[in-house]
Amino acid sequence: MSELFHECGIAAIYHLPSDEESPLCPDQGPDEVSRIMPRMLLDIQNRGQLAAGFTTYHPNRNQLIDTHRDIGTVQEVFRLSHRGKSESLMKEYAGRAAIGHVRYATCGQDDRSYAQPFERHHLVKHKWFSFAFNGQLSNYSELRDRLLADDDHHLSRETDTEIIMHELSREMTGEKRMSMFDALKGAAPRFDGAYSLVMLNAYGEMLVARDPYGIKPLCYAVSGPLFAAASESVALINIGFEEDEIHNVEPGQAITITDGKVEVKQFIESKRKAHCFFEWIYFANVASTLDDQSVYVSRTNLGEELAAIERERNDIPLDDGDTIVVPVPDTSKAAADAMAFKLGIPSREGLIRNRYSGRTFIESGSKRRRAAEIKYTPLREVLEGKRVFLVEDSIVRSTTMKVLINRLRERGGAKEIHVRVACPPIIAPCFYGIDMSTISELFAPKFMGDSYLLTEEMQVAMAEQLGADSLRYLPVDAIAKAVNFSSDDLCQACITGRYPTEGGERLYQIALETKDQESTNGRTYERRAEEQAAQSTGA
Repeated sequence: MSELFHECGIAAIYHLPSDEESPLCPDQGPDEVSRIMPRMLLDIQNRGQLAAGFTTYHPNRNQLIDTHRDIGTVQEVFRLSHRGKSESLMKEYAGRAAIGHVRYATCGQDDRSYAQPFERHHLVKHKWFSFAFNGQLSNYSELRDRLLADDDHHLSRETDTEIIMHELSREMTGEKRMSMFDALKGAAPRFDGAYSLVMLNAYGEMLVARDPYGIKPLCYAVSGPLFAAASESVALINIGFEEDEIHNVEPGQAITITDGKVEVKQFIESKRKAHCFFEWIYFANVASTLDDQSVYVSRTNLGEELAAIERERNDIPLDDGDTIVVPVPDTSKAAADAMAFKLGIPSREGLIRNRYSGRTFIESGSKRRRAAEIKYTPLREVLEGKRVFLVEDSIVRSTTMKVLINRLRERGGAKEIHVRVACPPIIAPCFYGIDMSTISELFAPKFMGDSYLLTEEMQVAMAEQLGADSLRYLPVDAIAKAVNFSSDDLCQACITGRYPTEGGERLYQIALETKDQESTNGRTYERRAEEQAAQSTGA
């Protein structure tokens, strides 16, 4: 769904000290392995298009670690369309290790100061570090208030990235040299929420870590002297690693590189897994494998589930030659193709996505509607006079879906439009790094009320509101089946209202209590902050 966005993606690359040079190295050699980072970030650009950056390490320059970051896509930030400027940048930041980040903002401003990685300068080398992070802390406001209660601390940004940096820095206070692993181990019990992170310090030490629930994906690979890690496996495959060299960073696990040695260690106990199911439904690159489960196969399974329901219901003609399946580009295509194949009807590209319409996801309200209009072009040659199964991966706010249905009728000439959603209704906010933080902005709760059970009557009312001839969602139990996980190992909070962490549960209760006062511009995090401020003043 084009109106839903992830917060970010992370990556790391390191050519370890060795007499041999990795065949995956760039032509310039191990000391410029940082040149690989923009290529890795391009492969996870789907996770964030607002900002990008990297930090590199080289022991033979004054700036032992140095950071380049800015607003824009990877192409824009690293000047990839201009060979001379890109080459100059790659030479300036050449290093034998690098960490990188792509960002979409669920909190904070869309200015350069919020771009990652964040670098903390210090005269002491183990305290001079840079880090980047994917996720969101659901206890952000508590950690912020605790820091600000001490007059010695100041926060310059409204973002949990800075909170994590301060918490790690606090662990490193004192004269004793503390490793990044020990600093994370000390700070981690205070973090509630989702976080995958990469760190690099002025000693050339690296750390890659994943929260104890494994909410966000993270994998790594080692081949000879080359180490790499990324939010998604596609970034590792495309720089030359073999599939059997790629491994998951398990929940609560950290990969460290110290003195050129790679170690895998547990920094916090993992009591349960809670992988975000939306990674397979929507966010991840379809070419990726996350926690040993193929994104493409999962989406295919979802489409087969849609087809099975359609066969069982048998209320829409399938064999008169006028019925086609049309995916909403691009993340719905695998599900749509599988549904069409099982039903024995054509899957056609009736909607063409304009890939050069700009970063329209940052818009809202009427601008969001206009963005949807220019982003998709209906093909009348495909749609005219047809009964269309319009397959979408999810419906969050419904703005885009309403526009698409109207354009399929008015511009495409479709005679019927039956919306099929390869996901259950989104009924609750996400507090772990997806940009839906309030109940009022969601489409389904307006029809479902306090019920967690979807009825036929609700779907009829939703279809009428959207302007569709019918609407059908997948049931909740179809998700675990399609992704091939136990439901206990998935975070499905946005479709069940059950959160894996205490911080998420607290925020959801606030969201429920304040849903009638919410505006689509407000966020439950701010509601939490207002509540705490009122308590502290006795209001």
